[in-house]
Amino acid sequence: MQHRATTTEVLDTISLEKQTDIHVEEALTRKSKETSDEDEFDLEFTREDWRKIKRRIDRRLIVTCGFMYTISVMDRNNVGAAAIAGLTTELQLTVGYRYSVVVLAFFATYCVFQAPATILCRKIGPRFFLAGTTFAFGVVMIGFGFPQTWTALLGLRLLLGVLEAGFFPACVYLISTWYSRYDMHKRYSFFYLIGSLASGFAGILAYGLMQMNGIAGLSGWRWIFIIEGIFTCVVGIVGYFLLIDFPDRSLKKSWRFLSERELKFVIRQLSKDRDDVEPEPWNFKRWASSGLDPKVWGFAMIFFGVVTNATGIGFFLPIILRQSMGFSVAAAQCLVAPPFGFAGIMMLATSWVGDKYRIRGPIVAFNATLCLIGLPIMGFASTAGTRYFGVFLTTAGTHANLPAMMVYQVG
Repeated sequence: MQHRATTTEVLDTISLEKQTDIHVEEALTRKSKETSDEDEFDLEFTREDWRKIKRRIDRRLIVTCGFMYTISVMDRNNVGAAAIAGLTTELQLTVGYRYSVVVLAFFATYCVFQAPATILCRKIGPRFFLAGTTFAFGVVMIGFGFPQTWTALLGLRLLLGVLEAGFFPACVYLISTWYSRYDMHKRYSFFYLIGSLASGFAGILAYGLMQMNGIAGLSGWRWIFIIEGIFTCVVGIVGYFLLIDFPDRSLKKSWRFLSERELKFVIRQLSKDRDDVEPEPWNFKRWASSGLDPKVWGFAMIFFGVVTNATGIGFFLPIILRQSMGFSVAAAQCLVAPPFGFAGIMMLATSWVGDKYRIRGPIVAFNATLCLIGLPIMGFASTAGTRYFGVFLTTAGTHANLPAMMVYQVG
């Protein structure tokens, strides 16, 4: 019996030692793998350091560009708020298609000057370009408060299109140079979210500025342009000090930002994701040859549809609420805001899903479906409340799709 007990104990001991050896080996393997992963990540910085640096870039780049884009959107779209505040009556824009001509004149010069303006941004740097153009179209916006004829307003819209032409693509380009592909959707959404919310609440601001009617002998709609123009000039000046340059030259041209070690680390991380961190020399032939790619035209047609919806909502929603749905001027100005708030929620939700699961096309299709449902409701429902619900769906699908499309083309 004693012999059997001793044998059993020996077998149990051997088994325990084997299990212990297996556990130790597994622990060492895990530790080795973690160390290997960390070593493969970077020799100087950890993943937590990378997250902290990205948050610093977010605060400096996304917030600054977002607020400056807010001003750009308000300045190009405030003609809709001014229209129901007396602009169309005083300048006789209700005759024929004058209002539509004034609205569309902006895009004539905006489209023509987009490409050269974006190239100019790369040449002189985003601080000078974005801050300078913001200040310039702020001055033009102040001028919107003084025309006495609709043709003078038309000329100002053409000039505004020239100055704002490169602003949005330059912001998108600048943001794309600082993040890896699957970090971009959330950043584009936050950037665009700031501008979209401002578009919504711009109506409330316009209603407040309308109350200045009669001050200095000027109509309320004129004060909308003048005050927002002054604010734009201030934002342009502040933006000059807060904006950062492209990663490859940010050390010398960005005020109190990342250190040289941190910038080199950022460039290393971006180089692992793609090979365009160092810009190629400008080549017109290569740039023009992209027009032979059918995918470029397909993307352009999809983006055309999205932007058409966004433009229509931006310029005509206050008028639709006032004249088609029968709301008062005050209600029409204020009811612009809630659909944009809902659009902001959709933007954040779809961007989180897109980056987490690394999907792009399904997000675009989902947002487009919201528009396909919302537009018929908005246009043909029998009651104002139901049509206003359609405005929510259309605005959400349209504005959530703009950052989705921007990141789709990057990937």
